[in-house]
Amino acid sequence: MDKAVSYIVLAIPVFFLLIGIELLVDRLRKTNYYRFNDAIVNLSLGVGSQVSGIFLKLFVYVGYYYLYDHYRLTTMPGLVDSAAPAWAVVLTFVVLFIGVDFFYYWFHRLAHEISVLWGSHVVHHQSEEYNLTVALRQAWLQGAFSWVFYLPLAIFGFEPLMFLTVGSFQTLYQFWIHTKAINKMPAWFEYVFNTPSHHRVHHGVNPKYIDKNHGGTLIIFDRMFGTFQKEEEEVVFGITSQPKSWNPLWLNFEYWGGLFKDVAKARNLKDAVKMLALKPGWRPDYLGGVQPFKEVTPQTFRKYDTQIAVGLAYYIFVQFVIVLGGTTGYLFAAEGLDWPAKTGVALLIITTLVSLGGLLENKRWAFFVELLRLLATAPVAILLLQSIANPMIITIAIPIITLVSIGWLVPFHNTLKPAEPESVVANAQ
Repeated sequence: MDKAVSYIVLAIPVFFLLIGIELLVDRLRKTNYYRFNDAIVNLSLGVGSQVSGIFLKLFVYVGYYYLYDHYRLTTMPGLVDSAAPAWAVVLTFVVLFIGVDFFYYWFHRLAHEISVLWGSHVVHHQSEEYNLTVALRQAWLQGAFSWVFYLPLAIFGFEPLMFLTVGSFQTLYQFWIHTKAINKMPAWFEYVFNTPSHHRVHHGVNPKYIDKNHGGTLIIFDRMFGTFQKEEEEVVFGITSQPKSWNPLWLNFEYWGGLFKDVAKARNLKDAVKMLALKPGWRPDYLGGVQPFKEVTPQTFRKYDTQIAVGLAYYIFVQFVIVLGGTTGYLFAAEGLDWPAKTGVALLIITTLVSLGGLLENKRWAFFVELLRLLATAPVAILLLQSIANPMIITIAIPIITLVSIGWLVPFHNTLKPAEPESVVANAQ
């Protein structure tokens, strides 16, 4: 299992190289596809999803392994089946690839069409920009829901390691389609595969684009099951009810909080169940009913935005780079840590992401959380790094970095306060 999952971790440097190239092209062309606060939060949500994945994978795949071991109908040639001829393994890969994409399509589609499932996926659609950082913007609990859809593959006898490997590459494919820098691919490619053009439609909040193009690698299932939509007028990105926050913890749970708050107001069990099981936004008439989607254009849609001091933005960027490096090391080293250490570091990473998100919103509480986070990070970093680096250097360097960070942060204390969000017109950046 870890070998398959590690493909995504190993791809992290490639992700950031491609993001850097796209950002450079964006700046040279002056297309303004990136905003600092949005990109940082996209990446923060990606970091958090990888951290939560360390804990979820213990539960996410247990059902697949159990069904494969006890209830599989046959045994397909796999990566550990040395007796299988090469052509049989390749054929199994192809069939499994189509199978994984088929069940991904149905999870993805139902995650848009069932309200409670939408809460496990909505995070990915909250960004009002469209660039490669959006590909990494993932909900922290999505894996706890999606794995159930792949269980038929275990019953059909597809080896767990091969399933996880194919699933990882299917996920990796979807990185490059989150860009506006590529217009159209050749017609034959557009007909069979998911592309940036198709996936821009999927992220659109334009009424005609909502709940379309759910494919992962392939677009053929959308064509087969009536959910395909060609990109036509310019796409406006985001969701119909903006969360208006840069706090990654809030962004992960805000939708569910609102949903269950409304469910608690239901006058009967039938309405409560319908609010959970029907499309997002369904409400009985006494709670306002179903609201029609509003037509939007880039000229009328206003994006969520906030302004912070330039020096504070640089501080957030530097701290994020540090936590990104630390998280990458944590992902590789997590298997060797005991549970208290593994959990403690994970909580420290999440706290960092939350405090940086709060600073992007000019929230004063974020200053105090960040200050405590800096003080807590120093001893944890010293304990974890002494075994892989010179203890003397680590003991000296970490406190210096902490003191410099505190000295950098403190002058901005008086600039932080509850602030009304500003909006920007989508095409006027």
